[in-house]
Amino acid sequence: MQVWKDYQAQHKDRFLNELLELLRIPSVSADSRHNEDTKRCAEAVKQRLEEAGAEKVEVCPTAGHPIVYGEKIIDPSFPTVLVYGHYDVQPPDPLDLWTSPPFEPVIKDGKIFARGACDDKGQFYMHVKAFETMIKTNTLPCNVKFMIEGEEEVGSNNLGIFLDSNKERLKADVVLISDTSMISLDTPSIDTGLRGLAYMEVGVTGPNRDLHSGVYGGAVANPATILAKMIASLHDENNHVTIPGFYDGVQELSAAERKKLNEAPFDEAEYKKDLGVEELWGEKGYTTIERTGIRPTLEVNGIWGGYTGEGAKTVLPSKAFAKISMRLVPGQDWVKISDLFKAHFEKIAPKSVKVTVTAHHGGSPYVTPTDHLAFKAASQAITETFGKEPIPVRGGGSIPIVALFEKVLGLKTVLMGFGLDSDNLHSPNEKYDLANFYKGIETIPYFHQYFAEGSKK
Repeated sequence: MQVWKDYQAQHKDRFLNELLELLRIPSVSADSRHNEDTKRCAEAVKQRLEEAGAEKVEVCPTAGHPIVYGEKIIDPSFPTVLVYGHYDVQPPDPLDLWTSPPFEPVIKDGKIFARGACDDKGQFYMHVKAFETMIKTNTLPCNVKFMIEGEEEVGSNNLGIFLDSNKERLKADVVLISDTSMISLDTPSIDTGLRGLAYMEVGVTGPNRDLHSGVYGGAVANPATILAKMIASLHDENNHVTIPGFYDGVQELSAAERKKLNEAPFDEAEYKKDLGVEELWGEKGYTTIERTGIRPTLEVNGIWGGYTGEGAKTVLPSKAFAKISMRLVPGQDWVKISDLFKAHFEKIAPKSVKVTVTAHHGGSPYVTPTDHLAFKAASQAITETFGKEPIPVRGGGSIPIVALFEKVLGLKTVLMGFGLDSDNLHSPNEKYDLANFYKGIETIPYFHQYFAEGSKK
């Protein structure tokens, strides 16, 4: 619609500057040192929603970080879209690998570099500006509700409580999320599903203190060595996870479904070049696209113990630790998988050490039905602005709350993301293309239009 394009062109510089202001707030939910920053960011989101035209906007306290809620009800008989996003971000570590400070956004080569640029400040803010576009041009075709949380990166532990307590306020017809990626601007795609997550921390303790590695080495079990062996045993020679019962219930795709999934463009040589690796790794019998979308995995996210400072210190460490995440697929329950992991890890520990296993957080996998009205509206919207019909793909990441939207609110979710897999999510030098940011703002109003039209048929 030309009126949308005109408004967006007139205000595009302001849209960007407002996003840059949000990116300057270090709203790291995992680090208690940033608790005040997360509150400040929530207040900033509230202000921007009010400026865009939302009503009943409030910062809702939780036992953790607050949730920002706002709405615009133009007619109770009209369909309602619940927009979800998150303003919290991952820790920026390791800081020395950033080419510019993570919370001082810079624009280089048409890309915004900052923590949260894509995940998820840049993406949820597209919805705020698309909403503003429709409000200011008097073209909003449906009711819109916003729920922007501050704990997605730490498992959304308090959002489920918020859903239970606010079912009436959150009544809607569909949930719309931009927190995923597409193949490229030249090859648009829509995620039809997300993997679940089970996140664990393990500790191995040997002697009651750090020991001199010369005096005691060879006589006492080294927790770092034991931990490394235990972790290595979690995969077999075919890179299958060895935890008993891990694959029980996994829903296998048919040969036809796998064939369709692998029709998505994928350049293995370019993939390896981008990552700086000579060879890919993964579960035998599956393609890279399948390994990252429809198969469960187990990965070490961090491992430490002993002396890691500058120079040498010859110690046999008393303790060693690791953080481990498992991505799950339909048919797997994250609580059950967490229990299976704990039982197995404790069982394989030798008597020379003691182990602790703590489950941090998790979430269930989710699949969006492609015959749902909202999915069709998203496909139509992308086709309208990209000039190409989007390819359905499976996303490898997790948004723990999505399955709860259906369980608690009875709502399907559409995952209309505009990021790229190469945007360095959770890594140093996270980025977001300006072209993707503006394309999202251009496309989202069409989703609302097509969804409203389809709902009235």
